[in-house]
Amino acid sequence: MEGTLDGGVVRVGGDARQRFYDSSGYGRPDGAGVVLAPVEAAHLLFRDDLDAVDGMDLGKFLAATDCVVRFLVYKDFRERGFYLSPAREGWVDAADARTDADLVVYPQGNGPWDDEIAYRVRVVGERAAVPANDLGSVVLAVVDEESEITYLDTARPEMTGSTDYDHPTGIAADLLEDRTVLWNPPDDLYERAFYGQRLAGRGADGGPLQLSLVETAFLAQENVLDLDGGAETVVERGRAVEGERFDRRLAVYATLRSEGLVPKTGFKFGADFRTYADVESVDNLGHSEFLVRVLPAEYAFGPRELSLDVRLAGGVHKRMAFALTHMNEDIDWLAVERITP
Repeated sequence: MEGTLDGGVVRVGGDARQRFYDSSGYGRPDGAGVVLAPVEAAHLLFRDDLDAVDGMDLGKFLAATDCVVRFLVYKDFRERGFYLSPAREGWVDAADARTDADLVVYPQGNGPWDDEIAYRVRVVGERAAVPANDLGSVVLAVVDEESEITYLDTARPEMTGSTDYDHPTGIAADLLEDRTVLWNPPDDLYERAFYGQRLAGRGADGGPLQLSLVETAFLAQENVLDLDGGAETVVERGRAVEGERFDRRLAVYATLRSEGLVPKTGFKFGADFRTYADVESVDNLGHSEFLVRVLPAEYAFGPRELSLDVRLAGGVHKRMAFALTHMNEDIDWLAVERITP
């Protein structure tokens, strides 16, 4: 059985509907025949269920239609026991045909004739740029140069916690280069609210407390600190140290604190922050749940970068989150984790 390439689709006549759509969920019906997307036709050529398309074998057809990366992902899902459809007009309902997805995957045992969807999949090669705004409701299938596939689930998480602390006011503080020292802080500022770190060698029981610039700026804006020059002096120092990134990091820090989360530095994990959802005492501190990187909203990821972040976060039993910041300080949250479909 052969197909014909016509206007970007492959048409197959005869009993193709019964053979391909009714029995295995390929294409969409067209009388007794079917209309196939190129990636579906490529898979049927691979299986030898199609002999050729306009005389082309699989290699020539993939070259002519430029769908080799999508074909590899399509083939992988089929081999895992899933039916799937290209996310293009006419193949799936308009409500499910999203511009950020290439393939719609149905739960195992279901097909395009059912209503349920398991995954919406965006397919990219490892060297592609992926705008952050395209993620959040899709599984990103990354095909590397050896044709192995990594699946990354992307979602829009709610970043909330239950840490509550009644801040004092008027605590004396000294700004020293890129950090601040509180010489006589209330113990709860560290032990209950987990701000800063005790100075080295003094332990956790009393003594001076060292704050980062972002912690200092937040507490100064909340009138917790009595600091020469006030919050603006700290913000200016932060901008001098790291440029406009400081403003974005401060906005994210303030948002996390306002939502009941405790952000601490994520430097040793290659992130901006690690977060704790429920801090009752530093002496009884659990593991942090998220690593957070702060990025501009228009950021475009490299798949290798995403894979590295997610692998590192998973290796230390955390989820990877990205704070996508807008100029008006609004924040969109994106969580990414590796999955096996």
